[in-house]
Amino acid sequence: MAQRHFEGKEHAESYQRYRVSPPQELLDEVLNFLRKRIQGYLDLAVDVGCGSGQGTEHLAPHFLTVVGTDVSPAQLEIASAKEHAPNVCYRRSPAEELPFEDDVADLVTSMSAAHWFDHPRFLREADRILRPGGCLALLSYTMDFELEYGESTSKLNEICQEFYAALHPFRKAYIGSSSLEVYKKIYDSVSYDDKEWHECLMCRMVMSLSGFIGLVESFATYQGFLEKDPVEAKRLSETITDRLLEAMGASSTDTEVTVIVKYFYLLASKPQKS
Repeated sequence: MAQRHFEGKEHAESYQRYRVSPPQELLDEVLNFLRKRIQGYLDLAVDVGCGSGQGTEHLAPHFLTVVGTDVSPAQLEIASAKEHAPNVCYRRSPAEELPFEDDVADLVTSMSAAHWFDHPRFLREADRILRPGGCLALLSYTMDFELEYGESTSKLNEICQEFYAALHPFRKAYIGSSSLEVYKKIYDSVSYDDKEWHECLMCRMVMSLSGFIGLVESFATYQGFLEKDPVEAKRLSETITDRLLEAMGASSTDTEVTVIVKYFYLLASKPQKS
C-alpha cells in the first residue's frame, strides 16, 4: 500500500523552501549510466513523487520532455507556479498508476520519494512505461546529516545526533528504522540483470543554519512530532538551534554551515528486446 505525506499546503511550501536538490555529480552518474545504454537523443524523463520539482528541473537540459508526477495538488501547484523550463510539466497521479503509454520513457526516476510507494506495483509501472534500454534511477539520502563549522564540528554533530534521536520515535512504521534498508529491498526486487547499487555518495552543501533547521523540520519525523505536540516540537527545534549557535560562537541563524549529505541510489536498465 502506498503512503501519502507532504500534501498540506504549509508543508509543501516548507518542502519547496528547504529540501535539497540532488547534486550534479549524482545526476551525472544517472545520465552516464543511461547514455551507455541508449544512443542518440533522450526523449522522455518521468520524475515520480516529484514534490515541488527541485529535482525535476535539473533533468530539463538532457531530455526533450520532462514530466513530474505527484499525488499532492499542493506540491504540484507550487511546482507549476514557479519558473521552470518550457519542456517541463507536472501531472497529478499516484506512483502506481502512471499516465503514460507503454515503452515511452528513457528515464523513470524518483528522488527521495520511492520509500513511500507500493513497491511491487510501482516497479511494474516503471517497467511498463520504460522503453527497452531505459533506466530506472531511485535516489535518496540518510537522515543523519553532519555539520562542519571550524573547530565546533564535533560538538555540532553531538547536538545533531540528539536532535535526530528525539525525532526517531516519530518515524513512520512503514519505513522502519532505516530508509536505506527499504531501498536495498527495492533493489533486490528489481528483476533486471543490468543493475547497480551505490551506498554512499557524500556531498557537501553550504547553507544557513536556519536552512539546515528548516530542512530537518520538513521531514516526516518532525512533521509527525509537530502534529502530535506542536508546542514541544517547536520548543525542541528552538532549543537545538540555540545550542548550535552557542557551540558555533555565532549569534545569527543566517550564519552558513557545511552540511554533509549521504546519498545512496540504485540504477537499473530495462533489457533490450531480442
